Amino acid sequence: MDLPFSVLRAHKPRGAALPQHSHDHAQLVFAASGMVQVHTGEGVWLVPPQLTAWIPSGVPHRLDILTDAELWMVHWQPAAMAAWAPPAFPDRAFASRVTPLLRALLAACVEDDAAPEKTGLLVRLVLLELAAMPDAPTYLPLPRSPVARRVADIALGDHQNRMDLAELAARAATSVRTASRLFPAETGLTLKAWRQRARIVRTMERLARGETIARVARNAGFSSTAAFSAAFRKVTATTPGAFLGGE
Repeated sequence: MDLPFSVLRAHKPRGAALPQHSHDHAQLVFAASGMVQVHTGEGVWLVPPQLTAWIPSGVPHRLDILTDAELWMVHWQPAAMAAWAPPAFPDRAFASRVTPLLRALLAACVEDDAAPEKTGLLVRLVLLELAAMPDAPTYLPLPRSPVARRVADIALGDHQNRMDLAELAARAATSVRTASRLFPAETGLTLKAWRQRARIVRTMERLARGETIARVARNAGFSSTAAFSAAFRKVTATTPGAFLGGE
């Protein structure tokens, strides 16, 4: 029997990757344990167990496994999306918080002995429970214009945020005024806020790979772990320890 959906449960080792690809079905990616990173042309999502990533059909994407991870993935064929998705369901990639109900629905979906009829009802409910986060703290939107992308690439290489805006703009062969205008228009964040988001997302990656909070703070150029924790909380509304599930 051909079903309009499929469910996959897989274990992936740290360092594994699924190279850039796209497919006809829409896809939900949830790391029940571990942490993964999803790259699309719009930006980069860090996906810890508190979040799940949604990728529409036809969107090129890459998946990097940052730590040993157990992945739960659900695929919906276009016919299923047309019949089951709520009317206002987003047509873009997004991250959604994993509520207790959503986690329970996904856990039931990946049960080895789940009947197709039951799983079909579950995946319909999953679509209803997903709620797009407009500004997920683990998401780094990427600008599209060549000038802003140059600024972003140079900023991403400045791991400790040592360059001021004037030096950053000069190295990108543009002006502070132009860069400051482009980033809100193309990413929804001011250049200053985007740089801080990028800095914190990089620290999340390092924390996920097992580095200590103190070492991550030092390598990111923060004067102390307290200063790092304050910046981390400002971006993510949580602490580094809570992000890792340790407090």
